[in-house]
Amino acid sequence: MTTAPAADQRRLLEVQALDTRLDQLAHRRRTLPSLARLAELGGQVADLQQALVTSRTAVSDLRREVAKAEADVEQVRARSRRDQAKLDSGQGSPKDLQALQSELVALARRQGELEEVELEVMERLEAHESALAEITAAHAQLAEQVAVVEAERDADVAGIDEEATQVRAQRVTAAQGLDAGLVTLYERLRGQLGGRGAAALHGRRCEGCRLELNPTDLDDIRAKPEDAVVRCEECGRILVRVPQDA
Repeated sequence: MTTAPAADQRRLLEVQALDTRLDQLAHRRRTLPSLARLAELGGQVADLQQALVTSRTAVSDLRREVAKAEADVEQVRARSRRDQAKLDSGQGSPKDLQALQSELVALARRQGELEEVELEVMERLEAHESALAEITAAHAQLAEQVAVVEAERDADVAGIDEEATQVRAQRVTAAQGLDAGLVTLYERLRGQLGGRGAAALHGRRCEGCRLELNPTDLDDIRAKPEDAVVRCEECGRILVRVPQDA
């Protein structure tokens, strides 16, 4: 039969209460609403970053298209100016001058076509630049939201960690000098039973599993010596007899 001083067993309930509080704090730290919100915002940030990359690429490509269209138009204009200068000089045979006139007509037509292309590309660029500006603004706004929620998370975590530090200090004090065998059994059961290795016996009920013991088991427990370490027949936890149940 495992034994431990009755006073140590009762002190074990205090240790269990502090361990339970530490588990609650750890759970709260893992499940802060701000963490879920940051995960949600993180998905939105990733989507916006991808949209930014796509939009910036489109704008960059269109700016190159505009530059090429402008260069094409300017090339035709330069050729037209040269031909017009030759025509205005009156130098050359009538056949050559007629050819220049025909070329100028063709160049004017070509210039008109290229300017239409240039205008269309510039309109597309303007639309994409507007979209890029909207996405950039949305990204900046989202970054501000992330910063606010991160600050909230950090404040919550700091508060939880501060309380956990205090509870751990209390736990060290509460566990100091406890029977080594009792502590070893308690820690083993805590690992096996979801963090709760000891519970009080109130009346017929185990406060660990919240079930009532049958009269025979209860009589057996009450008949055992005060320093006997008893276990709940239902859940297996250390069952601590508080004074009114001794």
